Amino acid sequence: MPRGSRSSRVAPSVSRAPQMRPAPRQAPAAHPPATATAPSAVGSPAAAPAAAPRQPGLMAQMATTAAGVTVGSAVGHTLGHAVTGAFSGGSSAEPAYQEPRGAQLLAQQSPGPCFLEIKQFLECAQNQSDVKLCEGFNEVLWQCRIANEGHPPRVDRVEKKVKNRRYSEEFLRYGFTSKTTAGIEKPQCVICGDVLSAESMKPNKLKRHFDSKHLSFADKDINYFRSKADELKKARLDTGSKYPKQNVIAVEFSYLVALRIARTMKPHSFAEDLLLPEAKDSVRVLIGKEFGMQLSAVSLSNDTVRRRINDMSADILNQVIQEIKSAPLPIFSIQLDESTDVANCSQLLVYVRYINDGDFKDEFLFCKPLETAATAHDVFDRVGSFLKEHKLSWEMVCGVCTDGAPAMLGCQSGFQRLVLNESPEVIGTHCMVHLHALAMKTLPQDLKEVMQSIIGSVNLVKASTLNSRLFSQLCNEFDAPNKALLFHTEGRWLSKGTVLKCVFELRDELRIFFSQKARPQFVALFSDQCELQKIAYLVDIFAVLRELSLSLQGPNATCLDLSEKIQSFQMKLQLWQKELEENKTHMLPTLSAFFEEHDIKPSGRTSVIVSVKEHLHVLAEEISWYVPSLPAVPFALARSPFTVRVEDVPETAQEEFVRLINSEAARADFSALPLTQFWVKCLQSYPVLSETVLRLLLPFPTTYLCETGFSNLLVIKSKYRRRLAVENDLRCALAKTAPRISDLVRKKQSQPSH
Repeated sequence: MPRGSRSSRVAPSVSRAPQMRPAPRQAPAAHPPATATAPSAVGSPAAAPAAAPRQPGLMAQMATTAAGVTVGSAVGHTLGHAVTGAFSGGSSAEPAYQEPRGAQLLAQQSPGPCFLEIKQFLECAQNQSDVKLCEGFNEVLWQCRIANEGHPPRVDRVEKKVKNRRYSEEFLRYGFTSKTTAGIEKPQCVICGDVLSAESMKPNKLKRHFDSKHLSFADKDINYFRSKADELKKARLDTGSKYPKQNVIAVEFSYLVALRIARTMKPHSFAEDLLLPEAKDSVRVLIGKEFGMQLSAVSLSNDTVRRRINDMSADILNQVIQEIKSAPLPIFSIQLDESTDVANCSQLLVYVRYINDGDFKDEFLFCKPLETAATAHDVFDRVGSFLKEHKLSWEMVCGVCTDGAPAMLGCQSGFQRLVLNESPEVIGTHCMVHLHALAMKTLPQDLKEVMQSIIGSVNLVKASTLNSRLFSQLCNEFDAPNKALLFHTEGRWLSKGTVLKCVFELRDELRIFFSQKARPQFVALFSDQCELQKIAYLVDIFAVLRELSLSLQGPNATCLDLSEKIQSFQMKLQLWQKELEENKTHMLPTLSAFFEEHDIKPSGRTSVIVSVKEHLHVLAEEISWYVPSLPAVPFALARSPFTVRVEDVPETAQEEFVRLINSEAARADFSALPLTQFWVKCLQSYPVLSETVLRLLLPFPTTYLCETGFSNLLVIKSKYRRRLAVENDLRCALAKTAPRISDLVRKKQSQPSH
């Protein structure tokens, strides 16, 4: 058969599978390319037998194409040459070498489409002398190829070996640290935070990044980049041991959130219901969803927050007790008060003052419920058991401040008397803020009746929502300056001065309102000039007491500071009594203006002035009894030591006093430092003299801290949290000492399921 006919028969086989990748052409070494004389050799009969071994037959070409397409380029090419050698009529050694190699390579490949058909066709072509007998296998092979045309043959590929580059400390010179992502170590810039590819872990590529973006940091040493690398590693969660690091961060985060909840006096479920979902949404939107999911490891349930607050409260208390015991002068003073919470539970609140870090420190001590009675013995037993539990003695107490309740201030069986029986050197003080209570207690009978009538009228208006609306509408019609009254009852500790001022300004509107409501007793109260004069005096005296009480409030106050204000007020009362005897009322502006407005003669002022003088006299005596004058010499020594004579100083401290007044350094410190810090600093050089003074300065002058503590207690223990044990939450909210969260975290293990 001529060569042209052979090629024409092979061509359709190529067109029948146009999308299959042909086997690569590679000329075997045993078959050199044809020479230029090949066409002439084809025409001669003698040359035909010689040219036949050079070219494969039809069936060999079909086998080569099928093997190349189906098995793969490399193996198919080898198998094709093996079959070509078999049909070419070559030497017997060449098929013996090529056939086992092709069969071996075919066997090494993974079975793919038409693998069995190719194997059967090759076996037939190798075993039969006439390849025409294998045309059946050929047709089956072509049908298999057509059926699997959309399924490319499986070819084993050799993975490219990638060089694994390691991070070196030398890369810090270029400002790069390492970050592991999906098990691959990559360089990260410590300045801009960019993470480069793993192939960039080369000095030249890292230097190129540094020179192109951060050349201004070229003068920095390697320690600067090392510190930046440490900050960068702390800011991410995948450094070092990933999961233990995340657990530690989650526990610390839960403590910080619990502390904020306690200080803002929110419910324990506030974090789980609002804070954590809000934090997840914020992180997801601003940073990414994968970072927001990391917050799920933080335990912020109601019970977890409660346990965190309990741990921090215990840590704060331990610090306070240790600071008291390790103080340079191991003495302290306390202030205490008792009140009832929303659940009708009597709560005893105690604050402590001691020396710490070169100055006085006021700190929350405890809040315990009084489960039975609230007598002086119950309070004394509760405080004594706390001191015994923490190994503190009554001898360490130098001052006790209470309010004027008989259970606290009783001369025979009050709390202060019980404390004096245990420690005779304790200084007992009465709260100086409650002067308005003394003023109310000392009112003459006629003024007291007016005060009770005013309170009753205000409660009548404000206790009813209808009356309150009607009165507000009445004030709008008359363009009154104040359109609402403050609600006041006998049981609430509120300033009466503001209530009295509003009532006096709205006296005409109140008279009209009560006349419409048919309340003749209140109509007479706001119509009679004598009654209005008494109301005007009450407005003046309680306004003065309100200003004095506000000046006495505040932390870090000493008896020395507040006693000066009390003595000044006592002298002012004595001066007012003398001026009232001369019918002078200019020190009472509201009363004086009322006299002038209604042109009241001196004869019409007599009854009111007599009541006013009586009240001022009794008030001055009560203040002198509740707040006695401080000893002149000891407090003069504390206030201005360089003006005191040596003979007035206690004998045990006279030698130290002589050295003190002759020390220029002490004089400089006295003029530069606050009074409390000066005497605390003198403890090292003048211990006896300083202890004498500090025992006078340490006692609390007021129960201001207890009053503010009860206000916070009402916020924490509301009607929605009636069963809450409030002490731990109150300590975390009010204490100045910060909890040692890092120490608490080391003792805890993260439990994300809780």
